Amino acid sequence: MPSLDEGMSLSTGLRDLLLDVGQQRTLDAVMATVVRRLAQQEVVALARLWLIRPGDICTNCPMRAECPDRSQCLHLAASAGRSHGNEDWQRVDGAFRRFPLGVRKVGKIGASGECLAVLNAAEDSTWIADPDWARREGILGFEGQPLIFKGEILGVLAIFTRAPLTQHCLDWLRMVADLTAASIANARAFEVIERLRAQLEMENEYLRSEVSEARAFGDLIGGSAAIRTISQQIELVAPTEANVLILGESGTGKELVAQEIHRRSQRHGRPLVRVNCASVPRDLYESEFFGHVRGAFTGAVRDRAGRFELAHGGTLFLDEVGEIPLELQSKLLRVLQEGTYERIGEERTRDADARIIAATNRDLKAEVDAGRFRQDLYFRLNVFPIEVPPLRKRREDIPLLAGEFLRRAAGRFNRPGLELSHGNVLALQAYDWPGNVRELMNVLERAVITSQRGALRFDLPTATRPRRGLSAATERGTVLPHDEIKRLERENILAALAQSDWRIHGPDGAAELLGMRPTTLASRLKRMKLTRPGGR
Repeated sequence: MPSLDEGMSLSTGLRDLLLDVGQQRTLDAVMATVVRRLAQQEVVALARLWLIRPGDICTNCPMRAECPDRSQCLHLAASAGRSHGNEDWQRVDGAFRRFPLGVRKVGKIGASGECLAVLNAAEDSTWIADPDWARREGILGFEGQPLIFKGEILGVLAIFTRAPLTQHCLDWLRMVADLTAASIANARAFEVIERLRAQLEMENEYLRSEVSEARAFGDLIGGSAAIRTISQQIELVAPTEANVLILGESGTGKELVAQEIHRRSQRHGRPLVRVNCASVPRDLYESEFFGHVRGAFTGAVRDRAGRFELAHGGTLFLDEVGEIPLELQSKLLRVLQEGTYERIGEERTRDADARIIAATNRDLKAEVDAGRFRQDLYFRLNVFPIEVPPLRKRREDIPLLAGEFLRRAAGRFNRPGLELSHGNVLALQAYDWPGNVRELMNVLERAVITSQRGALRFDLPTATRPRRGLSAATERGTVLPHDEIKRLERENILAALAQSDWRIHGPDGAAELLGMRPTTLASRLKRMKLTRPGGR
């Protein structure tokens, strides 16, 4: 039988072990490669690797009676070898799957960080836990090396040999153990990186999903049922060529809906051209829509393309379409019906290839009934109506909208660090927003400019704030007795105290929720003889 030194020097597998282990990136692959490569040496019967890990099978561990501390122990993590019998030495669930630190040879190596070796079992058989096993397998030597990386003991690497050990062999295994320890540390670092990367991917996917739901489509921010309905309508109509009529109060975001319809349409590669029909002078409507040639009228000093020409192949957005004068509506209708038009002062007929999206804050049906809007034009525009609800009917979207507007305004005005408190959100949700989303954006921008020391204060007209029971009564013209007003005030203060867990001062405190000074609230509590239940 060759000596271990001769076996190692003759084995090309051992010479390749260092390179092979260094190429592994996962912990299991590193450990499996180490024990497999060692076990391929002719004189190595069994190679095993234990890692220090928290105790896990303490109640059933075969060595529980010897274990001094059940917090940590050595876990058998990898095993490989060639048995003379029928034993499977790749298993890691045998009798020696755990070693208490400090117990027996392997445990002492793990606890002390020092190498232990039995050079020749023929001269020293006391180290063998199972002498019959050693005789059957021809085991003559044992060497155990601690796996140490940057002063930390990670585990133990051990070999059982069928030849006596020499000092040269001890040096070889020490080198392998050092590389293994470094590779284990690197593999763990890679696994942490991969786990964090996977976690970030999941979080990003979740955030993308959240943003997608919150924003609905593009800049339509919100997750309310109303926004989801609008999103579904956009998805249905956008790929078609149908004309769309967007209905809603001023400031609700009708133009954003038009932008999303265009963005998701087959015409998205061509321009979206907007006409604010309310701002066009009456005598310039035709020129605005259809263009003119030089000299067509006083002031026409050059040719000018109209909005239909600019939107050719794209989308023409007629904002506030209800403001078009009645006498000019027939000319717009002719273009929609015939698909042609002429510039003012020009006899050449041009094709109109623009999808029409119109928007209005008026009740066009009522305008038709009143004779102020052509019924045939109304039907032509109202192929697919989309109604954008006012902000007061989708208050659940206010936190998302306010957060986005705050972020934009803080960046624009260089005011970092501003955040919405719970009290801020409640104040915003309690307001009726007659100016809708546009007003909310203006309020946030004004608050960013005027707020000091990071505390946001909103300038909201108090006259339009709902007063719960009080406002309902006054809207009906009912005069409330003084006692009823006192009762409502008491209930309102108690509601704020309950919501703030009876905390008066600071962000989201009851005083902030009520919009009053903490000292004022404290005085009212004393006057009303209100104390926290339980006296806490």
